[in-house]
Amino acid sequence: MSATRLLVLGVVRMYGRAHGYQVRRELLTWSADKWANVQPGSIYHALKKMTAEDLLEQVDVEPGEGGPDRIAYRVTEEGDREFHLLLGTALSDPEVGHPELSAAISLMTALPRKRVIGMLSQRLVHLEAEVRRAGLLIDEGSEWGQPAHITELFGLWAQISAASLDWLRTLIARLEAGEYVMADDPGRAFGQPPADVTE
Repeated sequence: MSATRLLVLGVVRMYGRAHGYQVRRELLTWSADKWANVQPGSIYHALKKMTAEDLLEQVDVEPGEGGPDRIAYRVTEEGDREFHLLLGTALSDPEVGHPELSAAISLMTALPRKRVIGMLSQRLVHLEAEVRRAGLLIDEGSEWGQPAHITELFGLWAQISAASLDWLRTLIARLEAGEYVMADDPGRAFGQPPADVTE
């Protein structure tokens, strides 16, 4: 799974139609270049690759201002299915890496609230088991005859897992309390602010 692939699909979907520069500009405002290592070249590569895979389609070509033409893209039905699959996997699968989870969190409002809560709850169950395993490794480490300093590694894993667990429980609680504007909230279409928000 690629964070870039998910983010590019999500941004094109959010705009309805977008060219590479718009996608790049949007992702830079999210600082995705830092937390997901999304670089300009990877954005344009993803657009071309996903067009070849029929996940995106070209809908317009605008003359470039002193440079190459700007090609506008739109997400296809297959691309929408791929977006939902990637987003769902990144939210629920504990094996998915941090860049992909970060991309999914940035796009989670594209889904209905209960669906996101369900996916994150699935991740929570796996993470709770991971914390228990890390604790067992610490307890059993000395019994296996391991050098004492090796248990520090297990302690690191346990602390990282515990912090992730706290964060995840807090996010689920916020969603359950109605925070964030989700796809199924009244009058809300993904990519558009809710009607009652003024800028």
